[in-house]
Amino acid sequence: MSWSHSSLLCLGLLLQLSLLADCSLKAEWTRNIPRRINGEVPASSSRLRLLIEHQYVVMDNGVLQVTLSKPQGIVTNIKYNGIDNLLENRNEEENRGYWDLVWKLVSIQKGEIEKIRGTSFNVIKEEEGQIELSFTATWDESIGNKSVPLNIDKRFVMLPGRSGFYSYAIYEHLEGWPDFNMDETRIAFKLRQDLFHYMAISDKRQRIMPMPEDRETGQPLAYPEAVILTHPINPELKGEVDDKYQYSCENQDSRVHGWISSDPPVGFWMINPSDEFRTGGPVKQDLTSHVGPTTLSMFVSLHYSGEELSVKIRNGEHWKKVFGPVFIYLNSASDEGHVTKLWDNAKQQMLTEVQNWPYSFPASNDFPSSDQRGTVTGQLFIQDRFLQKENIPANSAYLGLAAPGDIASWQKESKGYQFWTRANSEGFFSINGVRPGNYNLYGWVPGFLGDYKYGLNVTITPGSKLNLGHFIYEPPRQGPTLWEIGIPDRSAAEFYVPDPNPEYINKLYVANTTSNDTVLVDKFRQYGLWERYAELYPREDLVYTVGTSDYSKDWFFAHVDRRDDDNTTYTATTWQIRFNLDKVTKVPNETHMLRVAIASATGSQLQVRLNNPDSYPVFSTSMIGLDNAIARHGIHGLYWLYNIKIPKNVEITRGRAPTKGLRVGSQGYFWNPFSLQILPQVGFFTFLLFDPRLGGLGHVAVKFAKAFGMKVTVISTSPSKKQEALEGLGADAFLVSHDQAQMEVCYFFCLSCLSPLGPSETNW
Repeated sequence: MSWSHSSLLCLGLLLQLSLLADCSLKAEWTRNIPRRINGEVPASSSRLRLLIEHQYVVMDNGVLQVTLSKPQGIVTNIKYNGIDNLLENRNEEENRGYWDLVWKLVSIQKGEIEKIRGTSFNVIKEEEGQIELSFTATWDESIGNKSVPLNIDKRFVMLPGRSGFYSYAIYEHLEGWPDFNMDETRIAFKLRQDLFHYMAISDKRQRIMPMPEDRETGQPLAYPEAVILTHPINPELKGEVDDKYQYSCENQDSRVHGWISSDPPVGFWMINPSDEFRTGGPVKQDLTSHVGPTTLSMFVSLHYSGEELSVKIRNGEHWKKVFGPVFIYLNSASDEGHVTKLWDNAKQQMLTEVQNWPYSFPASNDFPSSDQRGTVTGQLFIQDRFLQKENIPANSAYLGLAAPGDIASWQKESKGYQFWTRANSEGFFSINGVRPGNYNLYGWVPGFLGDYKYGLNVTITPGSKLNLGHFIYEPPRQGPTLWEIGIPDRSAAEFYVPDPNPEYINKLYVANTTSNDTVLVDKFRQYGLWERYAELYPREDLVYTVGTSDYSKDWFFAHVDRRDDDNTTYTATTWQIRFNLDKVTKVPNETHMLRVAIASATGSQLQVRLNNPDSYPVFSTSMIGLDNAIARHGIHGLYWLYNIKIPKNVEITRGRAPTKGLRVGSQGYFWNPFSLQILPQVGFFTFLLFDPRLGGLGHVAVKFAKAFGMKVTVISTSPSKKQEALEGLGADAFLVSHDQAQMEVCYFFCLSCLSPLGPSETNW
């Protein structure tokens, strides 16, 4: 093809016009973006720049550029260290960096996932020392149920010279607006799949991760989050299990996590400088980073807790809360040893952010600076005269301020803010940076049963410094402890955690033994450990003998059902605790006490029987627990403590048969610990925990109903239960719940609803 001079002239004019148009579009830039010099940005070039276009807004500080959609406030592009975009370009723009939530009206069972899209945009601050942008979503009655009834103000902040940016959001429900539940809210980033392959959660939890395609081609397991990698792109990962819940972390330990790229060596990190805006207290567990590559900061969720931690807005109440700020941090390094360098640098930056909390830069009046906050100090002692006469300093005690409520209510509190610290070896503590408001002081001490609550409300005003002096916690105690199984630390980690099935391995949690020592790992995070119980105890259940057995070897960490031979149904299991007494006596005028602490419960019911396993229970709970910690590889969920009084007129005798002792059966929970605190010269108790299927409470319900002359119909998902229900228990009728024809004529009260629930979270 040949070009004439006139054609070349026209082309030159078009190019010039195009360049002029581009320059005019970017007229709001103060200067051109500075070039890097040996990976560093000259200090003189680190000033802030803001570009506002028709559909986008760009923040630049000479270290990185962040592009957001306007007015939605979705992060579409992060340019850093010569990489045009750290976020996944192949994703739709709305699926790169965003805030979202899960909500539902009170009358609705299933929540709706809603990305938070702003409808208006404002520049809050554009100064030499700070850019702060606002993307606001406003609700009104005309929107109705199409969107969550909240006003949400998303903020993004860039400071000069910082290798990253901040984000926070203000959620507000105005008085009179519709009631609803918010089950989850978070900020999420989806990173470049061709760059980020190495993930780091902690010093010991780091690894090369699978690709999203590996999960798609893998073998699904009991629930959607868990798959076996059958054809991974990286052949070294073949046969491993991947599950995002294997990378969960407690709030107190989830300060920094993220991803590393090897070429070029770049890190992308989520830094959470504080827990004050997260629900459930310091030991609440939640997601961090996982295959995607995805990085999250979770503010509200039902993970490891269930509906207890949903934000429930009722009676048209006014509610407002600030989530964040969190810091999205970027770093780079030379090729040699880049993983260690990037991780160590990210940890150092995290410490800097924690040191600077509460931040002074947020422009919102809803985020008080440090001089507008208060401090609470004091000293906690433990008084337990059965251990020693002197008061014991509450070494390493957890002390925290949360919304006023009942004792231990903090672990289910989700609307307000919480401020926690740990006491030193002498029991002294200091809680700093507390927002103004009214609180209760809560606490607990590792190694001691129970919860503490300070007797008076604690009121914080701007600048206040409140010293509570020294005060006493008396753990629940009826007399000297006869025996105790485990450690009262709200975790089941001290109990026996089995090796996983070789078919369900995540190599991150396999112990690495060297010539000097063994590197400890969180073995409880392996998939499928609930099935190992039936392999260890195929016919007879666990028997624990006090004084002989070792809870680290002989007490299975989770009390689960046994999968039957048909691999489709589950049977409740019964555990025995056997112990001997030197003396036997009647204690007619004293109350005996059985104390049971449970570290997690999922669809369980607790019953206590004395001496005779067929006797009427002296204690029974309702169905407890929906935290699903077993399926999600957690070692604890919510904490439950039961102080069970034994009637005074009960004669305690010595057991003389193998079946005597303390029995335990459940559908699924963790122990922490099992302890008996009682006056001396006590015999044995029988302890039963059943799930709602035939053989447990189903038996009781059918027998009681028949004894009172009622007509009884049993409903079950398992046809195999029919003979037992009709012939064994004397039920009048039997229905299969998934038989539509049978269920259509079912208009009566269900006395026994049977469901062979397994470990899958989808059952809950």
